[in-house]
Amino acid sequence: MYLMKDITRDGNPVLRKRAAKVSFPLSDEDQKLAKEMMKYLEVSQDPELCEKYKLRAGVGLAAPQVGVSKQMAAVLVPAPDENDEPLFKDVIINPVIVSESVQYGALTEGEGCLSVDKDVPGYVPRHDRITLRYQDVNGETHKVRLKHYPAIVCQHEIDHLHGVLFYDHISKDDPFTAPDDTVMIS
Repeated sequence: MYLMKDITRDGNPVLRKRAAKVSFPLSDEDQKLAKEMMKYLEVSQDPELCEKYKLRAGVGLAAPQVGVSKQMAAVLVPAPDENDEPLFKDVIINPVIVSESVQYGALTEGEGCLSVDKDVPGYVPRHDRITLRYQDVNGETHKVRLKHYPAIVCQHEIDHLHGVLFYDHISKDDPFTAPDDTVMIS
């Protein structure tokens, strides 16, 4: 299982590289990578285990964040009620945003990242709704429509696959500005 010591930190060149496409069927190594990334998210979202292993809770983890420059990311967006199914849970491989809303969305408290140890305040404007096409670990293609928080999380992870970090989107002049009619998500 990945621990915080395994997370690639800001400043490492792998976080700024464009990740390579993944070929199918997945190699044993890629299957293990997918499983371990999802396991980190599951464990990090359990308060007791998170404390036990001294993890930072996460909703997404991209392969470059564990030093592997491949187009793969685990996403686990929990439901507001812990007894419900997650809003989105899958390992997205070779993801492509095929369409996006004109309207933006942003998290009221800004974004964070397991690879970025410092707090970077500011709004990160992203598309509020996206249609995402990706392959799962079995190579099956999925096309899903996401909105609000799950859409923001997936865009954050896809950015990692293109060498972009969340703070690249924050306005340098006025970090707490967002386009008019941005949906603010708390």
